[in-house]
Amino acid sequence: MITEIVITNMVMVEDKAAGKVLAQRRVKSWCGVAFPGGHLENGESLEQSAIREVYEETGLVISDLKFCGIVHWTNSDTGYNELIFYYSTSVFSGELKQSEEGENFWVSIDELRRLDLSPGFDTQLELFLNDNVHELLIKFDDSGSPLIHQWF
Repeated sequence: MITEIVITNMVMVEDKAAGKVLAQRRVKSWCGVAFPGGHLENGESLEQSAIREVYEETGLVISDLKFCGIVHWTNSDTGYNELIFYYSTSVFSGELKQSEEGENFWVSIDELRRLDLSPGFDTQLELFLNDNVHELLIKFDDSGSPLIHQWF
């Protein structure tokens, strides 16, 4: 039985000219390095939410988002489900700022893979980088440890 559904987003902002992506060293939740993103607010579309979250966390205005896929975290014991909608874009403007969510910085994908990533983010990167996968189901237990990863 599903008792809770949380809807969030994450966006890979790519500077193609520099060969880098925008990373965030998260300190508030899901600590470690990942991409900016956050929760859907009432009345927003998924894309509007992603645009707002990136602006709030980085100061960058993004557009022309490409849907990359969805991650579904689920715990059948508690009924918790989180759906994370993943987007990418290379269209942005503004000046990069820091936020209370964590330090924002530009990094190549190769360098990113060697950093202290948020739990499971190394696996989830495939949704941003591989056009042949669009969904990742992660079943986890009460300790937060992933039990099963399934690609679709």
